[in-house]
Amino acid sequence: MADVPRRPDPPPLETNEFAPVIVATVLWAIAFVVLLSQHSTLAAHGRGWWVWVGLSGVLLGFWGLSLMLIRRRGLRRAQSRSASASNSGADDGARNNSVPR
Repeated sequence: MADVPRRPDPPPLETNEFAPVIVATVLWAIAFVVLLSQHSTLAAHGRGWWVWVGLSGVLLGFWGLSLMLIRRRGLRRAQSRSASASNSGADDGARNNSVPR
């Protein structure tokens, strides 16, 4: 097995990571509203904490969305920097492009 050359890695898949997080956050919001409407019944049976589980699901969903937005913004910023660096390098061949800007 050591003699078999390693195949090249496939290119990364472009996915929409926002869709499942948005759907899950909306489902948690619906669960929170339903559980909130039944809070007195749930509390009478010792299950009043279920309401806060729904709320925590919504809050964690918003936190995840904010992290994904920050990541997307950073990736776009990095792409624009690399594109501008490659364009400026084509304009001025004498400039040393190995120094980060």
